[in-house]
Amino acid sequence: MKLINFFKKNKRDLNLILLFMKNKVHTNKLIYASSPYLLQHAHNPVDWHEWGDEAFEKAKREQKLVLVSIGYSACHWCHVMERECFEQEDTAAIMNKYFVCIKVDREERPDVDQIYMDAVQLITGRGGWPLNCFTLPDGRPVHGGTYFPKQEWERILKSLADFYAHKTEEAMQYATELTAGIRKLDVLVSEPNAKFIAKSKVDEIIRNWQQNFDINYGGYSWAPKFPMPNNWELFLHQYHYTKDVSLLEGVVTTLNKMAEGGIYDQVGGGFSRYSTDSYWKVPHFEKMLYDNAQLISLYAQAYQVTGKPLYAKTIHQTLNFIKRELTHEHGYFYSALDADSEGIEGKFYTWTYKEIQEILGDDAPLYGLYFSVDAYGNWEDGTNILYKTRTDEEIEKLTGKNIADIELMIERCNQKLLVARTKRIRPGLDDKMITSWNALMIQAYTDAYLMFGDVDYLLSAKRAADFIIKEMWQQESLYRIHKNGNTTIKAFADDYATTIACLIRLFEACSDEKYVRFAQKLLDVCIANFYDKEKALFYFKSHDDSQLVARKIDVNDDVISSSNSILAKCLIQMGYLFDEDKYHDICERMILCVQPKIEKHPMGYSNWLQVILFKYHGFNQLVCVGNHADVHLFDLHKQYLPNKLAIVVNAPSSIPLLADKQLMEDVKYYRCLDKSCGIPASSSEQFWQLINN
Repeated sequence: MKLINFFKKNKRDLNLILLFMKNKVHTNKLIYASSPYLLQHAHNPVDWHEWGDEAFEKAKREQKLVLVSIGYSACHWCHVMERECFEQEDTAAIMNKYFVCIKVDREERPDVDQIYMDAVQLITGRGGWPLNCFTLPDGRPVHGGTYFPKQEWERILKSLADFYAHKTEEAMQYATELTAGIRKLDVLVSEPNAKFIAKSKVDEIIRNWQQNFDINYGGYSWAPKFPMPNNWELFLHQYHYTKDVSLLEGVVTTLNKMAEGGIYDQVGGGFSRYSTDSYWKVPHFEKMLYDNAQLISLYAQAYQVTGKPLYAKTIHQTLNFIKRELTHEHGYFYSALDADSEGIEGKFYTWTYKEIQEILGDDAPLYGLYFSVDAYGNWEDGTNILYKTRTDEEIEKLTGKNIADIELMIERCNQKLLVARTKRIRPGLDDKMITSWNALMIQAYTDAYLMFGDVDYLLSAKRAADFIIKEMWQQESLYRIHKNGNTTIKAFADDYATTIACLIRLFEACSDEKYVRFAQKLLDVCIANFYDKEKALFYFKSHDDSQLVARKIDVNDDVISSSNSILAKCLIQMGYLFDEDKYHDICERMILCVQPKIEKHPMGYSNWLQVILFKYHGFNQLVCVGNHADVHLFDLHKQYLPNKLAIVVNAPSSIPLLADKQLMEDVKYYRCLDKSCGIPASSSEQFWQLINN
């Protein structure tokens, strides 16, 4: 009882409770893993292995197929398949008899996930998690799918085992063809005399893209709806260049509806991964660090353009959530919160009408009106998702109250509900630190600081960045994972790309050259270890790392932008900072190589299109120089300018872009566009007038 009471008082990590409560008759090799996702399966009756040579050697010795089962700790359907299949003695017996079974955390090993996701998409035409792929003992895939209910799973297990036992040559031939197909997906070849895509073509691509906007509810005209921050960032960029108001309207509608929808935690802040419907009402309740980081940056840009108080509120509330629930005492950030608590999706975040009444008392009717609470529930089992369906004007008309007074009441009510929610059993916490996701969060904190001037935001960004520099850089290599004091798994291209990007941004915010110097070191290591001159792109894995059955090149901008497109942006910025033509040359070759794919499937290349827009509209380097120039930092960032690098200099610098800017008592503002610098301005007003003209 003492141990149970301890867990009740310390609900921070539900994984501990789940492991304690589980039947421990079975313990497999995952008990030695550090990944919370793998530990969730450590007491399955399945004889799980971690990814590695041991499992494949066993498969070769025993002449068995390998099952590579991939997921992540916050994945709802991963939990469902575990309960229905992997925890069942009879199902596990079939798996153990005929297969060598490997569990993979996709967040730790995105390189493995990429290979087998490609395989499953080629086989079935769709992908997702849980991802289950069957391979030969050498790792080449032969079959796969996503979620399988118990009966179908057992049928597939038996069918595949029989197929491999009696038609081994046919299985090997199919694996050869499928692996070749995976490798072909990464074939990108630029023509020797290729030219940049015409600006008019880019404008046409974006105009055609707009036809998919949902003008009523934001996002696109289909469900489920994912936030896709890099898409809306592109449209903000294009609006800045073209002043096409319909683009801004698309962004504003989307950000308004998301911030007011069920995808956003109205009580505690933070976004869920996606909405299952067209209205942003019903979320898939898992909260991922990378979504919230990127959305903070997006809302910061949108706030700069529009000045909407809703966007400032969303940023501050989400950062409070990050600080409260996803921040380690050493300053780095955890990965995710589960969708489920007590085995029920969304239970932690939803409310019955009775609960609202008991907690809020006389304020309950107005709160319920504001957030669409129904006495019978607006979701499942009589529960309510909090989301806003009425406009401020409608609420004022229905209540006879001023909306400003109503919002103060809503804030007080949210604080009461937040306190009440702390008494519930929390969703599981994935407490591993992922370098690339932390880098996105560092950038988010930095963007928020540059927008609002809250020094705590800058301190949070610097603490996390310093942790990466101190703990994640070892023996001249960046590492990806940190948990329980241990740093593991060499970094992939996305870790390098996002870390370089956030360090450049942090340098803009604090002028501390150690950040940009370290960014240059990372970029040069990345070029040396990941870049392929012939392909003109960066591989996802380093040349020095052990290679899988195919070597992937990450170019598609998905929920997170591709490592190559992020690196392309970094190369432009670093090229101007350090006057390195090599960086510019690599970037241009990358664009030319990817261009044919952009023209065919533009919706998968939104970050690349931003890079191309930099090429057409030029790239600004804004520098404020002088004694005590740091007090003018926010002058450089007060207007939205997507194609810029902005730096304050108040001490001598050897960085080429800054070295020739002499320090004087009076502050001077310099604007260089590409490789041409204009006459310095003496005031920020004069400076921005020159830029805007």
